[in-house]
Amino acid sequence: MIQASACGKVILFGEHAVVHGFPAIAVPVSGLRVLVRVHPPEQPGETLQIVASDLDTSVRELHSVDELPDDPLLRIAALTLRAAGQPVPSLRLEIHSHIPIASGLGSGAAISTAIARALLSSCETELPAEKLNELVYQVESIYHGRPSGIDNTVIVYERPVYFVRGEPIELPEIAEPFTLLIGDSGVRASTRVSVGFVSRRIESEPVAVMPLLKQIGELSKAARHVLQHGNPDMLGPLMNENHRLLREVGVSSERLDVLVAAALEAGALGAKLSGGGMGGNMITLVGPAGADAVAGALERAGAVSVRRTTVQATL
Repeated sequence: MIQASACGKVILFGEHAVVHGFPAIAVPVSGLRVLVRVHPPEQPGETLQIVASDLDTSVRELHSVDELPDDPLLRIAALTLRAAGQPVPSLRLEIHSHIPIASGLGSGAAISTAIARALLSSCETELPAEKLNELVYQVESIYHGRPSGIDNTVIVYERPVYFVRGEPIELPEIAEPFTLLIGDSGVRASTRVSVGFVSRRIESEPVAVMPLLKQIGELSKAARHVLQHGNPDMLGPLMNENHRLLREVGVSSERLDVLVAAALEAGALGAKLSGGGMGGNMITLVGPAGADAVAGALERAGAVSVRRTTVQATL
């Protein structure tokens, strides 16, 4: 059986600022994945079918690559086949996702990446990572309206990424591993909505909002230096400041603030919302001895799930 997968992600620093040209850092969450399995068609002569039982019960069909569908699953399939110079195959793709939707973990980009990889494998064709990243980004606009490009980049490369819109991709080296807990607020939130909210605030209050985004970008620069030179505990105060600034921007929520406070009271080194905000997930930096205590505090504070991920050293 042909199958392909893609990871989730969290934004470590720089959400919303990255949409407006400031730097951000994202890291992969390799333990959360989307899996796409390729099967023969149920009936001979059927066109390409995509079944996303984890997302809904509908079967989506692609008949041609001449026009790009509005449906994001069919669009990445059409874009991939176009780029590979392949006709629409008679296949059935089944998507199985362990990444919660609308929670800032990159589910849309992961699904697109896994579909593209599965189709390329079934056609015995390859595309460079840069090209695949470009295709996935094109689909991100359906999900997010004005995507920064960071989600698709960290997921396609499955490496920590230092990202500035319009500039060459940087894959920074990580000097020492560190562990994050991801606390799910249980509130689904649309990145498109939160990005639109910030854009409207910039239009109406540029003098108030743009300096906040610039400060968030400066935190990303400081974090890159820490990651490359070691002592990841120093990321903690930077995370706390990043969350404070995002609150001022207006994209946090009462529940996210409660989870952040609970993590810090339990001994976390730092904590912040991650992703679009207004719901979704928060992340917290923990040391080896304190992870269980912080996880318990998050659960008692109302997190519907707490996941642990370790960002490995690359040096």
